Amino acid sequence: MPEDICEQIIKLANEAPKIPEDLYHLIKKAIAIRKHLECNRSDKDSKFWLILIESRIHHLARFYKTSGQLYPDWKLYP
Repeated sequence: MPEDICEQIIKLANEAPKIPEDLYHLIKKAIAIRKHLECNRSDKDSKFWLILIESRIHHLARFYKTSGQLYPDWKLYP
């Protein structure tokens, strides 16, 4: 599943204005943690960090939407 999400994000990056670098790296990190959690479901520390990283992604996305660097209807997981 994370690979599909990554492919969708790359497709959106080609169609949409370029995704800012800091947002891109946070998305990559979240995908890596999700992939890790598929094999290690009981890893509570990773779940905690995934929540924090996704929170940062949402805050940055909100900032970039208001500044016009992302489409207003951009979503992390379309």
